[in-house]
Amino acid sequence: MKHICYIMVLMIMVGCSGMDKPKKPKNLIAKEKMAEIMYDLHILNAAKGVNRKILEASGIMPLEYLYQKYNIDSLQFAESNTYYAYDTKGYLAIIEKVKKDLQKNKDLYEKLNVEEQKVKDSITKLNKKKKDTLVDLERSLPQ
Repeated sequence: MKHICYIMVLMIMVGCSGMDKPKKPKNLIAKEKMAEIMYDLHILNAAKGVNRKILEASGIMPLEYLYQKYNIDSLQFAESNTYYAYDTKGYLAIIEKVKKDLQKNKDLYEKLNVEEQKVKDSITKLNKKKKDTLVDLERSLPQ
């Protein structure tokens, strides 16, 4: 069993050692645009996970939507993604930008949610005061 593990590790090392850097595609997507595409891809995947039936009923195909929005095709995206993924430091920069943008929007939506809850609470308090004054009026009226 030990020998099999050593042989497998050796085969993996030998098999992966000959990997060359992918050639730069002619229609390479710019890093900034790639970050935007990946941001939208994360949002669409989250939406698909939460509201899959709504997307299917609407006929929305997330990848097709992205390709149309950014005027790219699947091959161009795949080649650009492969090219950037080979350089882990550069790819990490793209991923970090996506994470930063996602966090920024998450913070914004959480802030809006808190504000919305405050407004709802205020409306509830106002409605309760109105009801209380009506009750007080009814009690004060002669019967």
